[in-house]
Amino acid sequence: MVGFGGWTMPLTYGQGTLAEHRCCRTAAAVFDVSHLGTVRVAGPEGLALLQGALSNDLGRIGPGRAQYTHLLDDDGSVLDDLIVWWVGPEEFHAVANAANTDRVTAAVGGTDITATRAVLAVQGPAARVVVEAAVPGAGRVGRFAVAPVTWEGVAVLVAGTGYTGEDGVELAVPVEAAAAAWEAVCAAGARPAGLGARDTLRLEAGLPLHGHELGRGITPLQAGLGWVVGWGKGQFRGRAALEAERARGVGRRLRGLALAGRQPPRAGCRVLVAGEAAGEVTSGNFSPSLGCGIALAFLPPAVGEGTAVEVEVRGRALGAEVVPTPFVAPSPPVPLEAA
Repeated sequence: MVGFGGWTMPLTYGQGTLAEHRCCRTAAAVFDVSHLGTVRVAGPEGLALLQGALSNDLGRIGPGRAQYTHLLDDDGSVLDDLIVWWVGPEEFHAVANAANTDRVTAAVGGTDITATRAVLAVQGPAARVVVEAAVPGAGRVGRFAVAPVTWEGVAVLVAGTGYTGEDGVELAVPVEAAAAAWEAVCAAGARPAGLGARDTLRLEAGLPLHGHELGRGITPLQAGLGWVVGWGKGQFRGRAALEAERARGVGRRLRGLALAGRQPPRAGCRVLVAGEAAGEVTSGNFSPSLGCGIALAFLPPAVGEGTAVEVEVRGRALGAEVVPTPFVAPSPPVPLEAA
């Protein structure tokens, strides 16, 4: 168990990070992500409040859908990245990073309901088969869809989202039913996976982590996430700064790096281009799927894919190449009908 965002989180469940990682890539793993915050925004003004506070345009979706978005500062930097679950016509759940829940609550004017529920993320090519066996109906909730399901007399809110690059769903369960839901999912075939596997999986998928690829001084445009900006909607916090940055061009860009060997780079490692320091690693680790070190790093925009670079790891300059992300493609989902 380790500290994370003010919570105590399981690093691994005993099989080890590599085994848990591979299980998610080939079958189904379940992660306890109850540390994520849930802020409920309800009422006739809810949509307008979220539109004015967050970067993406909820007008692109509707009730029964989910959307990835950013809460920005006035300078355009990312105060938090979150997913909005549009639960009903006038009800939204903003799912925030644990350490930023209070910040999101203040920004969107909602109610923090984190303590009332647990969230189980079942991920992997067989995730839907497993979930459908454990919680009938939940496995059929589509990607970035949101729907209520009744299980054993308990109201479960299901969203087709996750943080591994694989297919899967997240189950928001009342706290009193959380242990039973966990046991049901595990009995149906999911292997428990901890924070270690969650990090290697999200890194292989090229997904950002707040405090590393997103945070103070980092804008969505620098992180290659311009698609989360709803340019076609009205005003939102940070819009003017982003418009100015878009007009002049970004000064750096988030890139993927694949190292030649197994040595894992870490956040803060310098990246050298033609022998000169050009940026630094924001996240790095060993890739269980590729068998080499991989990293995300901010580099000058001119340093494109295919460029040979070096990463300084423990005093050694290791060869690497700028590569596209995701580093690893998702596995084909197992059809429910095949189960």
